Amino acid sequence: MDWDRIRIFLAVARSGQILGAARHLGLNHATVGRQLTALEEELGTALVERQTNGCVLTQAGEVLMRAAEKVESELLQAGTRLSGATEALTGTVRVGAPDGLGNYFLSRTLGALAELHPDLTIQLVPLPRTFSLSRREADIVVTLDRPKQGRLIVRKLTDYSLSVYAAKSYLDQRGAIASVDDLDGHLFVTHVEDFVYSRALDYAAELGKRMKRHYECGSVVAQMEAVRAGHGVGILHDYAAVQYPELRRLLPELRFTRTYWLMSHPDTHDTRRVAEVYAAITRAVGEAKGRFVLA
Repeated sequence: MDWDRIRIFLAVARSGQILGAARHLGLNHATVGRQLTALEEELGTALVERQTNGCVLTQAGEVLMRAAEKVESELLQAGTRLSGATEALTGTVRVGAPDGLGNYFLSRTLGALAELHPDLTIQLVPLPRTFSLSRREADIVVTLDRPKQGRLIVRKLTDYSLSVYAAKSYLDQRGAIASVDDLDGHLFVTHVEDFVYSRALDYAAELGKRMKRHYECGSVVAQMEAVRAGHGVGILHDYAAVQYPELRRLLPELRFTRTYWLMSHPDTHDTRRVAEVYAAITRAVGEAKGRFVLA
């Protein structure tokens, strides 16, 4: 079997789409479709069911995917052992992260690292969603929940806190907020419940019940910008909010603490490019420890 065809099959299996696999591989979607069909003809069996909304693995496809991932894992580990310390810092490393940490902290850290290494491409994907290491959606993932299963390398990155904030301009116009009772009647800038992807994001529930007027945003950045612009009161990440002098922290007794977990896959964890990005993240967070949890 041609490994290039197997590699294309793996991309289709992981993305669930021929178009998604083509984008990931940098190929034309017609080429991906032809190679997949050629592999199926070579094996004499269907590997995927092509549906209008994507591709679903057949039983034969599931068997081939497990076998192909074992081969891929062996190749990655062999490459790491053979290259050793002489491996150049080249290639691509994708980092998946919650949008708060990604946009307000990792963007600078990883930007500085990319600047230092011209042959290294770092893809930072700061989105309010989960990422799968086993499906190769990312090489390194920061998550809000510690995984309970899976062949992963997991470590606690840091605790972080969130507090209630409003802009100075908003308070000047609407008056001081000195107690929880003062929140009644204010516009609550918060998340869209349908987009909540982790139980760790439940910190807004109680305030949401008290504050009847809501402006709901699908990202942390949108919430931050709305509060900064003086449109309402919101629960913001402290390490992000402290960057903006126009914000005022309210009700210090209302503080929420959560945890970031750092994950990588054992097949790629020791490759130099992944190891360097992983180390840069842990080092930067460690150096900024005091910013993540406010008293």
